[in-house]
Amino acid sequence: MRTDSRLPRVLHVLLHLAQHEAPLTSDQIGAMLGTNPSLVRRMMAGLRKAGFVSSTKGHGGGWYLSRQLDEISLADVYKALGSPPLFAVGPSGDTSACLLERAANEITRQALDAANTVFQQKLASTTVAEITNPYSDIIKSFHSDN
Repeated sequence: MRTDSRLPRVLHVLLHLAQHEAPLTSDQIGAMLGTNPSLVRRMMAGLRKAGFVSSTKGHGGGWYLSRQLDEISLADVYKALGSPPLFAVGPSGDTSACLLERAANEITRQALDAANTVFQQKLASTTVAEITNPYSDIIKSFHSDN
């Protein structure tokens, strides 16, 4: 099963943007993520539309933060990515005449809704800036060594 890793990848990019004073180009971000710069531009488009990042063209241009990371929740970023589905699991056809299939579909929907609620609550209660809190000492020492 293929997974959608855009959320952690975009969060990774936002954290790096906060660490750099100069804008990062799509080429630089692509190299960091091991992906094509055109995919970076597509991935960043939703963040630009949401007002989290901006970009400038030309020499010295690239992507930079438009808002502070403590002003952006993980739910905001998830929404800017189009709220991709969480699971590959889902109910079968809705038009079944079989009551047992309908019951199986309903319990599956309820479980998925409950999981989605917990996921959304966690995202909404966490800012991008908070991601690094457990690692702040490690990050500070790494940056002071380099």
